Amino acid sequence: MIKLQIVGNLGKDCIVKEVNGKNVINFSVAHTERYKDSQGNPKERTTWVECAYWSDKTALGQYLKKGQMVYAEGSPEAEAYLNKENQPAATLRMRVQNVQLLGGNNKEGQGTNQGNVSNIGSAPAPAVRTIPQSSNVPVEDDLPF
Repeated sequence: MIKLQIVGNLGKDCIVKEVNGKNVINFSVAHTERYKDSQGNPKERTTWVECAYWSDKTALGQYLKKGQMVYAEGSPEAEAYLNKENQPAATLRMRVQNVQLLGGNNKEGQGTNQGNVSNIGSAPAPAVRTIPQSSNVPVEDDLPF
């Protein structure tokens, strides 16, 4: 198995859908790497990962909002294509097996690390929330992006 791990921020609110009777949460994560080139000039490179999390725990969707920092791990898939300008491009996707919310909800002033929590309820989101992959997740070749 090839495993991909990413820590980054959500680029937009997640989308919760039902596909073939199973629930999937789609979200995109951006990781920005800052570095200096050979001349010492600051540079920045952002990598986007389109994520599909097959889970019955769709309540997680209320916490996956634009700007939220997350840790996600799963199986990667890359797709090459020609963009609108007929130039080569690629998409990096991941079938998520584990996702953790990092940091508090900045709007409500939460920011303390409260440890890993596996239950999702109506309470405010803790600083770190672990959501394990459900055992009844379908294994399909097509990701619903």
